[in-house]
Amino acid sequence: MKNYLIVTSSYWGFTLTDGALRMLVLLHFFKLGFSPFTLAFLFLLYEAAGIFANLFGGWLATYFGITKMLFAGIAVQIIGLVALSLLNNSWSMEFSILWVFLSQGISGIAKDFTKTASKSAIKVTTNESQHHLYKLVAWFTGSKNSMKGIGFFLGGLLLETFGFKHGLWLMAFCLFLILIISIYFLPKNLGKSMPSKSIKELFSKSKNINILSLARIFLFGARDIWFVVGLPVFLYSNKWEFWQVGSFLAIWTIVYGGMQSMAPKISGTSHDGKSRELLSAKFFIIFLTLIPIIILIYNFASKPKDIELVIIIILGLSVFSIPFAINSSLHSYLVLAYSKNKIAEDVGFYYAANASGRLLGTLLSGILYQFGGINFCLIGCSVFLIICSLLTFSLSK
Repeated sequence: MKNYLIVTSSYWGFTLTDGALRMLVLLHFFKLGFSPFTLAFLFLLYEAAGIFANLFGGWLATYFGITKMLFAGIAVQIIGLVALSLLNNSWSMEFSILWVFLSQGISGIAKDFTKTASKSAIKVTTNESQHHLYKLVAWFTGSKNSMKGIGFFLGGLLLETFGFKHGLWLMAFCLFLILIISIYFLPKNLGKSMPSKSIKELFSKSKNINILSLARIFLFGARDIWFVVGLPVFLYSNKWEFWQVGSFLAIWTIVYGGMQSMAPKISGTSHDGKSRELLSAKFFIIFLTLIPIIILIYNFASKPKDIELVIIIILGLSVFSIPFAINSSLHSYLVLAYSKNKIAEDVGFYYAANASGRLLGTLLSGILYQFGGINFCLIGCSVFLIICSLLTFSLSK
């Protein structure tokens, strides 16, 4: 449990900077006049890099050990933050966009190296039953997302108080301290075993892991279609201040994280680790799918004015956080429940799918908002959730 708690604490610190970085970049460059599509473009390499970082990060974590990948992820994030801080106002718009794009790619690699290593460590550092494993996964995932929510608030606050460059330097320094502490306390070869020997073996997962990974693409793509660009720009365009936008996204993510931690109590658990959990996953994905559809029906039927529309979106997406959190927690547990031997590889494969969904959602968030506003984002979200529902119902024990 000591190793589990150290890994969790290290990941918390990393996640704080990851959430703050997202808010710093989004608000700083929107203030400079970047369009919603350009803002989405800035995050594309961040998400695309995560696909490969998760997939091959799982293989590397199996070969070199989980803790070495955790150290590598934190170190790469420090490099990404410092690189982004070197952005110069005298550079051309095109070169500035390219520099931010590449810096975000570095941070994307860092995030998913760290995530794959940390989540794999949950199963490796504990010898719990499936029942208790679900609780540990839920608590870990929920607390991580609560920290990310605090990071959103922190990002807005850093931008207001320290500015873009000094905020990045402060985060890099804090991560450096976390890295030193992690290297000192964690064993070096945690989770080390024989990795897959071929690309075919790396991709050949069980049927349920393949289905779950595909469902994950559409689950997180559905959220990011409105969450990444659409909602922040929508709120800022309706005269919200930076700290208000950051605070709402922070509160949403903290509540979402809290609900993830409570997921085992809400969804229920079973002794075989799958029967009750699968039934809950099917129920909550239907609940989740109905929310954006109901918001859209109301918006198109009543055509609310600006202030009323803001209230409807805020309330509707606040409710969205509850079933989304439970679905996310169930998915994060099930991939470990289905995994047998090469845990880090299975987790890496699954989170590569997660990154693919975030990449697709990020791109669509900018495109859909630019062409049709927040309602277009909700249409895209609804379509993705319908597909996710169909996939979830095809999972088996």
